Amino acid sequence: MSHHLDTPLARQNGQLFINDLYVFSGSHSTVFIMDVNSNITEPHVQPGFHAEARYEFKIHFGRADFETLTYRVSFDKADADGRQALRLHALTDHDARDDSASGELVLEGRTRETASGPNTRLWAGRISDPFYIDLSLLDMVNSAVRKGTALDLSGWHPEKAQNSFAGTSVESIVLEVSHQHPQLRPGAIIGVWSATKLATDAGGWRPINRAGHPMMWPIFWPDDTHFTHPANTRHPSEDLAADGKYIGELIAAAVAASGTSDDPQGYGHVVARQLFPDVLPYMVGTPATYGFAILNGRPLADNAPEAMLSMVVNTAVPSGLKPDVAQQQRSKDFPYVVPS
Repeated sequence: MSHHLDTPLARQNGQLFINDLYVFSGSHSTVFIMDVNSNITEPHVQPGFHAEARYEFKIHFGRADFETLTYRVSFDKADADGRQALRLHALTDHDARDDSASGELVLEGRTRETASGPNTRLWAGRISDPFYIDLSLLDMVNSAVRKGTALDLSGWHPEKAQNSFAGTSVESIVLEVSHQHPQLRPGAIIGVWSATKLATDAGGWRPINRAGHPMMWPIFWPDDTHFTHPANTRHPSEDLAADGKYIGELIAAAVAASGTSDDPQGYGHVVARQLFPDVLPYMVGTPATYGFAILNGRPLADNAPEAMLSMVVNTAVPSGLKPDVAQQQRSKDFPYVVPS
């Protein structure tokens, strides 16, 4: 689920709310990026990462229902320089989905510095947000999906589109894993999602938020202002049974009103099956792309919002924005993002 300014809780503590998830090929490696804590919600976001939270990359292999590799990142409180000590643990097999398992310590470091371990590099810190969309276009699609009406783009002028996220920033966790990793070798079929969890007074861990495909929350649950939807806390394996019918019917109603399919119900069902479980698919070692032809990871440059909006209403939704609008917010070299 993508969270930029969706809920009041995001304004209270954006450190726990995931803005975006990216997965793509690096330099003989696979790159996983989780962005949180966008300052589009407020001008003065509490800086850094939550010191009582866990930030996790969950990895499934071979289209399995459950993850068998988890990379868990945790942080200490900020020091006098505003930097935080960090640790990366790897959890495998059944431990990958066990909050009580401690896993193997892979590396330690500090924010705003590159930390290196066996076949692994990690960087975390505040960056210029590479995400781009004109939020007025999202409002139009939201209206059609929410009301089950035809998408009305009569007031949309793509040539006048502006990136609503220009000049904004997020906290980013960048994990790079070499192709020498015994499981993440080229050709491996993986599914990736990310999660944040907060320590409880009872000593356990409470799931707060998770992310797989981009734009899920702002498209399908934009009015959940109290952030109570169970999609944030359930496992992806439960997605289709829990919300597949609901999402399929939302899409079907909008598509039927627009007349873009002779079988709106069938189209809605197909899209729901493609989006659920809400896990980002990727073949290790291949070029990542999140677009109209294929969903294979998600690189920083791709116009994922345009692809998602068009898929939901079954017609081309021109965003008016191209990747070069955020070209200065990404890099070809590790950590692939641009510190702010």
